[in-house]
Amino acid sequence: MRTQWESLLQNLGQWQGSFTRFSPQGECLEDIPSLVSLEGLDENRRIRQVVRLSPVNAEPPPEKVFEYSSLNRSTLFFDSGAFSQGSMQWAPFAEFGAELGLIAGPRRLRLVQLFDRASQLSQLTLIREQLAGTAAPERPALSLEDLLGDWQGQAVTLYPDWRSPDTYATRLLVQRQGDQLSQQLSYPGGTLTSTATVSGSLLRFEQGAQPVQVLLLPDGASATAPRQVQARQPLFLEVGWLLQPDLRQRLIRSYDAKGGWVNLTLVTERRQGV
Repeated sequence: MRTQWESLLQNLGQWQGSFTRFSPQGECLEDIPSLVSLEGLDENRRIRQVVRLSPVNAEPPPEKVFEYSSLNRSTLFFDSGAFSQGSMQWAPFAEFGAELGLIAGPRRLRLVQLFDRASQLSQLTLIREQLAGTAAPERPALSLEDLLGDWQGQAVTLYPDWRSPDTYATRLLVQRQGDQLSQQLSYPGGTLTSTATVSGSLLRFEQGAQPVQVLLLPDGASATAPRQVQARQPLFLEVGWLLQPDLRQRLIRSYDAKGGWVNLTLVTERRQGV
């Protein structure tokens, strides 16, 4: 298993793409071309990160440059380079959010989900990137049919205190019944069943004390989050990425009922019978 720093190094390179901002209802608000460079310095003991955004018909802002030689405790990386960084704690009347990033060969997919001081989901930014000099095609926008079926996978859970990871099998059964979607998630601790109302590219799961929504996005992506964080209830933020018709990854950042960040889980699952 790689160290956290070695896992970060899987992201080195020049990543060309765009920052696409969406409303919580899925409306595309703006799309800004981007170039993000991560360069190893001093035999990869330090990282220089340069972010360049190029808004259309606007003066590009100065590039942002960051250098670091250690990782913040709010960030965790998997061996593949997949990662999440964000708030360690949710609290009332404070801004809250996280970035979730997946990597597959020459492509990366990152999602930033932000909540305002009223704890309402206020903004989503989807970042689609590929290594400079490669021509990996973008995937079609995720559809409801892409999610249906019997998904069996493997999950790895990392913890902010760097204890040993947990690895376990998962199964997700997704079925459509008219304008509703039902799913059953099985894992070693039990089974969770939920039902969503389908409204275009938006799935609304209203059960329980912490209702969530799933937004279907370009490049085979999905964004899962509460529409509004409820106090004294666990919550999670998730990005999904359909890499192939039968292969999907999901990255889940989970918080406990006190609002504290408890773990980060990467699920790699395959649809059976495809």
